[in-house]
Amino acid sequence: MITVPDLARTYTSLEDDDLEHLESLVFSWQPLADLCFADLVLFAPLQGEEQRFIALSQVRPVTGQTIYPHETSGAIVDEQERPLLAEAFRTGESVEGDGRVIGSDEAARLLCIPVRRRERVIGVLTRYQSTVARRRRGELERNYLKAFGHFAEMVQAGSFPFALEELNVEEEPRVGDGVIIIEDDLTIRFASPNAVTAMHRMGFHGYSRGAALTELGFDVGAVRRAMTAAAPVLEEVEEGDSNTMMRVVPFLDGATPVGALLMIRDVTDLRRRDRMLLSKDATIREIHHRVKNNLQTIAALLRLQSRRLRTPEARQAVWESERRIRSIALVHETLAQDSSEVVPFDEIVRPLVRLVEEGVSSPEAPISFGVEGSAGGLPGSVATPLAVVLNELMQNALDHAFNYDDLPMDGGNVWILLGRDNGELRIDVVDDGVGLPENFNLDESKGLGLSIVQALVTTELEGTIDLERDGGTRVRLRIPVPQRPDGLVVG
Repeated sequence: MITVPDLARTYTSLEDDDLEHLESLVFSWQPLADLCFADLVLFAPLQGEEQRFIALSQVRPVTGQTIYPHETSGAIVDEQERPLLAEAFRTGESVEGDGRVIGSDEAARLLCIPVRRRERVIGVLTRYQSTVARRRRGELERNYLKAFGHFAEMVQAGSFPFALEELNVEEEPRVGDGVIIIEDDLTIRFASPNAVTAMHRMGFHGYSRGAALTELGFDVGAVRRAMTAAAPVLEEVEEGDSNTMMRVVPFLDGATPVGALLMIRDVTDLRRRDRMLLSKDATIREIHHRVKNNLQTIAALLRLQSRRLRTPEARQAVWESERRIRSIALVHETLAQDSSEVVPFDEIVRPLVRLVEEGVSSPEAPISFGVEGSAGGLPGSVATPLAVVLNELMQNALDHAFNYDDLPMDGGNVWILLGRDNGELRIDVVDDGVGLPENFNLDESKGLGLSIVQALVTTELEGTIDLERDGGTRVRLRIPVPQRPDGLVVG
């Protein structure tokens, strides 16, 4: 995607501060296009030239039909084609007249507004209006165009865009949501139909032109702050069951506020949805928390049961069941701490290693575990069976990879190697033990642990498992990582 800085640095000699000013304009100019029902295109002179200009960006109106279905950014024009553009840049005064649509012979009505920063003209903002599809001018259109005229004068004077303005683009009110135009004495000059509806929802039913906001009971704190600071203010107001987002943008004459544009948006439904989502997230976390607690309780009961058993085989079987349940509980513990259904699996691996290390009780048989790489985020439906699989493979290495009667002084090693590649999760469990028996066949293995691993990997996770000699033994797992509905790979 080509951005304003990309084009400016490639084709113009704009300084960093000038470029920042133009970026701020592009970030803030959607209301201007909506107020004038027309396309806006921002031009800057080519490096070392004042006869040719490049279109840095464009914005289409939400309130009207565009005459630019194609993208104009990057288009280069000259003074012969665009005499009004060149005149506005040289004189520093707005120029209006007839012209042509960029890349077409279609006629258009142009208004070229010089963009000034610190007494220097650094670009030209051009409004393109169709000469065919002209919008009938009623009261709303006249007031919107007058408001646009205020902003055009501010662009020419260098007081728009405002410095250091931070907007919440997702929730920021727009012209189409509702507009109230306010005089400098805080009386209402005009309110759009959508604004009147929003005020009714807020409980203000006495709107009339010329009425003061304070007479309606309207909280004017945000308006006063915007007028005093000569800068926009974004504020959310809660009145009863209604939530309204307000953005107040002052009209300036020099540095003096002479009125303001108040855009209001009813966000009651958004806030209700947010509360529902928060409640749902809290419920999901609580469910995971309770599942984790229940699993830990079951594991504790199994531990108590194993202590009462006299048969070593039975005690071992119950202990292995306890260990598998605790590995599943680790996943639910992680899910209980985050509202997301995506588990950072790296945070599961190390507790799993500690869980297996508890089974190495003899200091005379030191086995070291190491973890390398990253598995990233995985959905809970993958993380849960994968935690059991990894637990079984590490325990299998402890049980069968090493000859504890002939173990070197520095003990043995087990490594867990993690990685992601093109939507596939790679996990290798490698040991430096005695290696696989001759003629070993995974499909014919009768061990419960490997049977569980093979069933989970090939059936539930739809992956593959391979075993090979590699000094000791290397178990290779390759598991496809599910994609989100938007096509992005999880994690």
